[in-house]
Amino acid sequence: MIDGYGRTIDYIRISVTDRCNLRCVYCMPEQGIPPVSHQEILRFDEICRLAGIFGELGIRKIKLTGGEPLVRKNLPVLVKLLKETPGIEKVTLTTNGVLLAEQMRALADAGIDGINLSLDTLDPDIFAAITRRRELERVKEGFLAALHYPGIPLKINCVPMGPEEQKIEELAELARKYPVHVRFIEMMPVGLGKEFRGVSEAEILEQLRRRFGREETFRGRLGNGPAHYYAFSGFQGKIGFISAMTHKFCGECNRVRLTSRGFLKTCLQYETGTDLRELLRSPEIRQEDLRKAVEETIRNKPAEHRFGAETVEHREEKIMSQIGG
Repeated sequence: MIDGYGRTIDYIRISVTDRCNLRCVYCMPEQGIPPVSHQEILRFDEICRLAGIFGELGIRKIKLTGGEPLVRKNLPVLVKLLKETPGIEKVTLTTNGVLLAEQMRALADAGIDGINLSLDTLDPDIFAAITRRRELERVKEGFLAALHYPGIPLKINCVPMGPEEQKIEELAELARKYPVHVRFIEMMPVGLGKEFRGVSEAEILEQLRRRFGREETFRGRLGNGPAHYYAFSGFQGKIGFISAMTHKFCGECNRVRLTSRGFLKTCLQYETGTDLRELLRSPEIRQEDLRKAVEETIRNKPAEHRFGAETVEHREEKIMSQIGG
């Protein structure tokens, strides 16, 4: 589908839960958040009904997110249903990896097309400080389990936060030792992320050069979203960056988001969008009315984010776990 600024929107991130088994400092308060009742979360049949409309409108790729999507019971069943939806070509997953080892086989059998593993450090103490949980060993088990399926691309997502103890070079080393891509994502000033400075792409590249030498720009595409990549000599995988702050890519944005409560959200910064759950659960709703609501919402996608501006109308105040990663 083409939005009001001529951009092709072919990718949606669908959150299946706002719950998580970690408490990352830039994503969720230490005490967690009040759990949303199961009645407020979209059912699998509702997600699939909307996916059918998304497919009709030209959305081809779905990323399942949360919270932590693997805490949602029977998630591989949803993967299989979405894979069978006309128009949907790829279904991928972002996970913190804690439950990945025990579910990887079922996900593979369901036809998952890719795994993004969120991992900010390989240091056990720093991991515990960032996530407020000591689950690094289980995450490593999930990483190794995913490597047993070489046909399913595996990417590591890291949010650099500044401290040297985070040892981002060790994470980059994974792309040298294994056929995986490691991406560094700039901290977004959304929710609790506003409390952290983050680290720019230029700073990270300088750190990596000191350890691995000069990089070469990689011209190809390696996924659904806005990441760009570099190649380092001797690496099996690539090093990628998603730099929404220092390398603004709004003019090429191809994505929208669906929250676990069924709110279709067109830009991370703004609270604007449409409550599709309310429409879905209306007894009189017709499929064509749902389609028109989705179409109109996407057409009205904002031109760009304005992070850094002093005054922004309709600013999003929810935290990332409530929006969807």
